[in-house]
Amino acid sequence: MIPTEVENRVAKYSFHRFLPEEVMVKIVDRLLTACVWDEEEDLDFDELVRWAIEIIDEELEDKRIR
Repeated sequence: MIPTEVENRVAKYSFHRFLPEEVMVKIVDRLLTACVWDEEEDLDFDELVRWAIEIIDEELEDKRIR
């Protein structure tokens, strides 16, 4: 089993390396507005991940990354 920390680092690298800039901006805008007013322990991380995935799916649809 791959440790969660390793998975997170690989995902973070891929996220920043392969997603188009405009997709990154939309994700950051959406998540930042949700996170700015709440304490970290009050955030629903699963919901934040779902929002990011929805944006990625909408923006990339049938497109291929690199």
